[in-house]
Amino acid sequence: MTSHAESPAREAERIELAIGGMTCAACANRVEKKLNKVPGVTASVNYATEKAWISAENTAERQQLVDELISVVEKTGYTAEEPPRHTPHGGVETSGNNDLRALRLRLIVAGVLSAPVVLWAMVPATQFDYWTWISLGLSAPVVLWAGWPFHRAAALNARHATATMDTLISIGTLAALAWSVYALLFGHAGDPGMRHDVTLFDEPYWMSGHSMGSANVYFEVATAVTAFLLLGRYFEKRSKARAGEALRSLLTMGAKDVTVLKDGREMTLPVSELSVDDEFLVRPGEKIATDGTVIRGASAVDMSMLTGESVPVEVAGGDAVVGATVNTSGHLVVRATRVGSDTQLAQMARLVEEAQSGKAEVQRLADQISGIFVPVVLVIALVTLVVWLIFGAPAEAAFTAAVAVLIIACPCALGLATPTALLVGTGRGAQLGILIKGPEVLESSRGVDTVVLDKTGTVTTGAMQVTAVHAVGAWAGGERGSEVLLRLAGAVESASEHPIARAVTNAARELLGSRAGSLPPVEDFSNHQGRGVSGVVEGNTVLIGRRAFMGSQSVPIPAEIEGLLTRAESTGSTPVLVAVNGEFAGVIIAADTVKETSAEAVTQFTQLGLEPVLLTGDNTGAAHRVAEEVGIADVIAEALPEDKVEAIKHLQDQGRTVAMVGDGVNDAAALAQADLGIAMGTGTDVAIDAADITVIRGDLRSVAEAVRLARRTLRTIRENLFWAFLYNTAAIPLAAVGLLNPMLAGVAMVLSSLSVVANSLRLRSFRGV
Repeated sequence: MTSHAESPAREAERIELAIGGMTCAACANRVEKKLNKVPGVTASVNYATEKAWISAENTAERQQLVDELISVVEKTGYTAEEPPRHTPHGGVETSGNNDLRALRLRLIVAGVLSAPVVLWAMVPATQFDYWTWISLGLSAPVVLWAGWPFHRAAALNARHATATMDTLISIGTLAALAWSVYALLFGHAGDPGMRHDVTLFDEPYWMSGHSMGSANVYFEVATAVTAFLLLGRYFEKRSKARAGEALRSLLTMGAKDVTVLKDGREMTLPVSELSVDDEFLVRPGEKIATDGTVIRGASAVDMSMLTGESVPVEVAGGDAVVGATVNTSGHLVVRATRVGSDTQLAQMARLVEEAQSGKAEVQRLADQISGIFVPVVLVIALVTLVVWLIFGAPAEAAFTAAVAVLIIACPCALGLATPTALLVGTGRGAQLGILIKGPEVLESSRGVDTVVLDKTGTVTTGAMQVTAVHAVGAWAGGERGSEVLLRLAGAVESASEHPIARAVTNAARELLGSRAGSLPPVEDFSNHQGRGVSGVVEGNTVLIGRRAFMGSQSVPIPAEIEGLLTRAESTGSTPVLVAVNGEFAGVIIAADTVKETSAEAVTQFTQLGLEPVLLTGDNTGAAHRVAEEVGIADVIAEALPEDKVEAIKHLQDQGRTVAMVGDGVNDAAALAQADLGIAMGTGTDVAIDAADITVIRGDLRSVAEAVRLARRTLRTIRENLFWAFLYNTAAIPLAAVGLLNPMLAGVAMVLSSLSVVANSLRLRSFRGV
């Protein structure tokens, strides 16, 4: 762009702020608008993650700019702070869950104090002398202290001339409490023998000639509404508190200590003290401390955590290695080329974080309704008060009618619509092995039309297995058939820790265990680093490895075998060559096999209207072999983690709503970028934390089941909202004209809440496949 050409020295400053005090998407919009008014600042505020991402021209000293931005947020009525930055090796530093603990305390206090108040009000047999005064003592801390987050949010809304569901909650509970106190002090509610009966039908105020409700109290309304909505707010807050777990898990995957070589001596140091060009030792089974280049040794490195490649990568002098990957066999000496925040692991963490922050903000359905509903109710209540006074009604009667409007409109059912359906739906999901993280997930599931599947560990088993044994020459028949060949090879490979070696050993044990006894012992075992292994079994010298190893041992490979090797490698399989006593004996082929249920799962995706796409870091041949086997036409292969993110973005740019299914660290950023991230529970913690839905079983059919459950739960929430809103709109006119006294309004509100709960409980009947 021209601006870059005109001022090449000017850089954009990237700032992250943690925002506190937001209670709905409207709060996030308000903060975002204020930040964007700062000159040179472009801000995006995400309500779900409670973070603001700011890009600013570097026109001032960084700390000065941060202080200015924090000041803007605080003047808007919220809190802001710059969270601790990623530590180079120790993960992400995070603040404590103080807000969550405080909210839990408010919920506990509200629940404990509300229970007897509701019992006394609704069950006349439990009432006693002066029970109303004790109810006041129990209700006041619930409404005024436990419900303080609602009152604070309502005050902020009023300050900015807006209203949300918090506004109605605050006004409704305070009005119920205020009226009850009035009835105690100036009515008959405080009389010793006062009893609270629920009257279903009352004479209208204008016909009776006196006001209704001067002997009634509504403490149960104020406390129950507060407790119920605090419960929903707590579960929402707890879900958001887990938003950073993916980053913490990702950055703590690296090695903690490293063996550095200095002046010919080995020194164990924390990884944080490692510098570029330091040489360090990596023993078999250890994680590679940081990105670097091998200067001595050869080994097979398990890259599956970062690349998704199921076959370990052979490395030797001059090859590049990546931090956090695992050295499976030989000793390596590595020279560090990148450390700290420059490593590939740290870059992947930034990908996850940026993908999460870039998600579209989700407007709560209840807030969408209350954004119009709340101001209308406030106007109706005010008009009711004024009209009654204009027509000469006593002030007490006018106030009673206005309070009835507020109480009947107080959105308890609206507030319960989402959390109750979510709790029942997620509870049922947990029984079926499906974990749904929050309401945002349900919104995302509704419009999904494309499902992108990782290959390794998702469509396939993720573990190498022997798929074929081809014996040749004298080993092709009789006693020296493929079983004997596999038995000898399994015996030698049992002394190796290489993943392919484990596959050969496991196959030998499974095939021969009952017929040929246990594997024989191996003598003179030798690991020829990066090439193969050898050993003596029952007097036979057995060599196992790849082409180069056979050539180095002067073992000729028959011409007819070359075609077999080429076909195996082109489909992503790994051929292992075997020689016995210097004679070529056969080939054992290992591959990552497709799960038995994957093809059926792909069919179910199609039935749900989802177009399947295979996205993998494996080679093209392996990807197309698997795709053909399960019935997927669209394949994207050899994709690095950043390529996977770009592939998701490309699909989204085409107008698709994308669900991503994966199980590895390399999938974490793509899971976060997708509109709906689904992790296999058999995968890594990082993938699970970055996903919106986790299916505990390794069965891909559970993903289709998860989509169905999410859609069913969302439909239930929408039904709840519809009926709750209909109840409010139908009952408000009755309250306004005096046909519904506040006590009956409170009872009706409880019944509407029960209907919402009952509808939500229908989710318990959801059946999986």
